[in-house]
Amino acid sequence: MPVLERTRLKLLEAFVLAASRRSKGPKHLATGRRGELAAYFYLRRHGYIITARGWRSAHLRGDIDLIGWDGDTLCFIEVKTRTTRDVATAEAAVDEDKRRTLRRLARHYLRQLPQKDLSTRFDVLAIYFEKDKKAEYELFRGAFNDVI
Repeated sequence: MPVLERTRLKLLEAFVLAASRRSKGPKHLATGRRGELAAYFYLRRHGYIITARGWRSAHLRGDIDLIGWDGDTLCFIEVKTRTTRDVATAEAAVDEDKRRTLRRLARHYLRQLPQKDLSTRFDVLAIYFEKDKKAEYELFRGAFNDVI
């Protein structure tokens, strides 16, 4: 990523994160929102082109946190954010029920696209905001490459 683009992205990230800290509500929801914003910028820095955030279908329950291109592969990205590793890993929260929901939503999203023979993948991005530590990111590309 060129220096100018990297600098612009860093400034935008700082502005968006500062503006989002004012939100009120349940702490776990604020952590999730913070994680999804951090995930967007993390993936952008790693070359993803994000095309949708918090995508929902009018016909199905649930949402897809991020949808974007990694090269020529369309990725459906589930973001899991935690403030501790004491109970379980963040990626462990993507259980069979969540994978089923994501597959349904991905199929619905793909039906709306003009091109039908796309390379697709499901990624999971685990983010840890542990107290007094720098944020840690773990990206699982192809976390569950089930048939869409």
